[in-house]
Amino acid sequence: MGRWVDAHCHFDFPQFDGRRAEVWRQAQAAGISRLVIPGVRQADWARVRTVADSFAGVDYCLGIHPWYIAEHDERALAELEELVTAAPPGLVAIGECGLDRVRGNLAQQQPWFEVQVDLAMAANLPLVIHSVRTHDEVCALLRRKSVSVPVLVHGFAGSYQQAAQLIDLGCLLGVGGVITYPRARKTAAALARVPLASLVLETDAPDMPPAGCAPGANTPLNIPRIFTALAALRPEPAAEIERQLRANVRRLYRW
Repeated sequence: MGRWVDAHCHFDFPQFDGRRAEVWRQAQAAGISRLVIPGVRQADWARVRTVADSFAGVDYCLGIHPWYIAEHDERALAELEELVTAAPPGLVAIGECGLDRVRGNLAQQQPWFEVQVDLAMAANLPLVIHSVRTHDEVCALLRRKSVSVPVLVHGFAGSYQQAAQLIDLGCLLGVGGVITYPRARKTAAALARVPLASLVLETDAPDMPPAGCAPGANTPLNIPRIFTALAALRPEPAAEIERQLRANVRRLYRW
């Protein structure tokens, strides 16, 4: 394994069309040896798998994102279960699924999230969670289900108390471009204090651009910049942080 892994990157999105191979070549040259693509909707699952299968070091997840639940029905859940049961090479987790208080209806999102948590548990696959201002609800569900598979709460932004509660439930936290913004003081303070063993790096590219990066222009090449921002917050030597982050993502995705 190289220096870094991008644990959550929408590498299948159209923003990478026509330049995907070159971006991945540059990323590998920069020390990024692996990347994981989350699946967000049934209409994209085939594309996610095709992109992942086209590049060495690229794995994927399958799931239904809370923004897109209205596009789906029981047949989509049946297909998701069939795909997961087939256990194709490269499928490393269920997700991204979860809850979003800012966009959509929480009451409608909850059953879709719950059924995907159940699927991850039944298939013994890790779980990748999208959580926006739904910390209490996510923690309550994980606690109620006694979730024992590895869990990534991607793109963590919140307080130390929120981070600690998630970590107590066994979750890992995705560290992304948010920590490059001066205004993200609360999140930076949390990520400076939590156990290093609970963190993984991600870009969420092309979304969640770091400071100074145009919206939609984020790529896996920003992983070293996110690492540098995290290392500036942490008390450990940079080499130790690098080693631990690699160990964490291996534990998450069971590599």
